[in-house]
Amino acid sequence: MKIKKFFVLGILFVLPVVAYLFFASGVHNFAKLPVVSQDVAELDFAKDHKLRDKITVLGFLGTDLEKEGPVLFNLNQKIYKYFYEFKDFQFLYLVPKAVSHEKLQDIIRQLSRVSDMGHWKFVYAEEEQIKKVFNSLNSAHRWTQKSGSPYVFIVDKDRNLRGRDDDEDVGTLYGYNSTDISELANKMKDDVKIVLAEYRLALKKNNADRQK
Repeated sequence: MKIKKFFVLGILFVLPVVAYLFFASGVHNFAKLPVVSQDVAELDFAKDHKLRDKITVLGFLGTDLEKEGPVLFNLNQKIYKYFYEFKDFQFLYLVPKAVSHEKLQDIIRQLSRVSDMGHWKFVYAEEEQIKKVFNSLNSAHRWTQKSGSPYVFIVDKDRNLRGRDDDEDVGTLYGYNSTDISELANKMKDDVKIVLAEYRLALKKNNADRQK
């Protein structure tokens, strides 16, 4: 009887804890990533590449490719390779026209040895065109033609900038520091996963509604 009594008491104690953890986990996993800025400028100067209707990791390349190469490798290994098969997902970098096309292609060839580069897009543009897109993010970060920006940004299909409005380190997190492997692995990877899960759920709901 004593064992039975402890068993019942144990169940009564454990079940509420398990239920709490289950629902708390569900809220976290299916929460939407906040919109921190709206109306990111469309790439009107690019014939074949757009932000609308794509989930985009948007970056801004500088002209120092010796510095940029390792950064692109970090992103490729910590973010891109986990999500590149998702439909309508792209990595898109705006590139100043001063950047050597040959040297950039060499970096792309090196990256292609470790992953499929089909969803990486590099779009050459004038300085003013790049600056317009960067400024439309309304972030707390800066861009210069020489150094570009170490930050990359998550832009959704409606050209909204997604990030965190309660980040423990910076408050509002507009972009992710691509030189910081820990930030890519511990913040950006989770946030990309949330945005993609949001669209997967919306797609499933739309399909279910059509079948009714």
